Amino acid sequence: MKISILVLVLSLFTWLSSCSSAVDAGKINLENWKSDRYGCKGLRMQDLEEFRSIKNQFLGINNQALIKTFGRPDRVELVDKSQSFFFYFIEPSSDCAGVVQKKEPLRILFRMNALSKVSEVTITDQNP
Repeated sequence: MKISILVLVLSLFTWLSSCSSAVDAGKINLENWKSDRYGCKGLRMQDLEEFRSIKNQFLGINNQALIKTFGRPDRVELVDKSQSFFFYFIEPSSDCAGVVQKKEPLRILFRMNALSKVSEVTITDQNP
């Protein structure tokens, strides 16, 4: 009887902790962010300084909370079995119609660890 109650409590805890919700993104306009796929409209650039000031608060959140907050990433790169990167472009990427790139666009990289939690947040124009 005690074991079945323990299993029930652990199952309930696991189920409740697996539910993710959006995280607080400060003053970032998330509607603009989500509508600016690949940075084509330039709307994400407006929130860059706000993002810089709060970027470390995203450390440790899971990938589902990140997607609920910022929308589907512009690009996902699987490095190996233990980590991946979520890309959100700030400047227009090569996926934007009519964009001719002279340099790599500015982007935000979220490094995800093996547990699908954010372990690093970087604003860069370099590939990982």
